[in-house]
Amino acid sequence: MSVLNPNRALGQGVMGVTVSKSTGTLAATTVPLFTIAGGMVVVTSIVGKVTTAITVANSYKLQANPTTGVTGDIVAATDIGTTDTPAGTLLGFDGVEASLIQQSPGVVPTLMRPLAVDIGQIESVSAGTDGVILWVVTWVPLQDGASLVAA
Repeated sequence: MSVLNPNRALGQGVMGVTVSKSTGTLAATTVPLFTIAGGMVVVTSIVGKVTTAITVANSYKLQANPTTGVTGDIVAATDIGTTDTPAGTLLGFDGVEASLIQQSPGVVPTLMRPLAVDIGQIESVSAGTDGVILWVVTWVPLQDGASLVAA
């Protein structure tokens, strides 16, 4: 017998497939979060949730690192640690490269416009050394055979 979940079907029809990935404990390094393969995808939303408090100064950003071409920022580097960012805080941004990451305990903006991302990786770039963020993206393929998975 089939079990239908119309809410999930509606969500996938509007926003695309959901994939999530934790940064693990942030370190002063670049960490792959998501891998895009087989063609370009469109990221329809991307939201972070702090699962372990960030308590030290941390210039943080996300970037796209294509297999061919030059790495580019998805969102401008933002200090998310000088003023503590407690567990449960949501992180979001509007999709404009020069925009900063917004943070709030219950609501943040998500993309005003989808992001086309080429084959390669979406990466977490951290200058701080504590805290953990769970990133959740929704996406749709822009080309046949394209996929986005947790790295």
